Amino acid sequence: MTTCTKQKYFLPILFFVLISLFACNKAQEKDNFNLTAEELITAMKSDSDLVILDVRTPPELIGKHGQIKGVINIPVQVLETRINELDGYKNNNIAVICRSGNRSVNGTKILLQNGFKAKNVLGGMKAYNKLK
Repeated sequence: MTTCTKQKYFLPILFFVLISLFACNKAQEKDNFNLTAEELITAMKSDSDLVILDVRTPPELIGKHGQIKGVINIPVQVLETRINELDGYKNNNIAVICRSGNRSVNGTKILLQNGFKAKNVLGGMKAYNKLK
């Protein structure tokens, strides 16, 4: 291989290596938006001030997936209008949960935009119940 040919391949390979290293580093960073069901269970045992906000509708709490004892229930559809009900928990960690983890994403965003310390529970009650 000539020097010119080596230089031709060096930059693309270097670029690929740098991008790969950056991607690996990002993958190892702590996720500050989400919480796994396992992490929720650990937090429930270690953080006595943890607040669990269930953003499903009231009938869902008595349905197939049940509810976690002691949750605060404010459906995501009305969370913005009822957010003042959570003012006493501004300094608490809040785990936001729903059935499967979709509505809780929106609920978590609303809380974060209003100055709360909130995390979305990945997989919601479906994931939580698999561990119980």
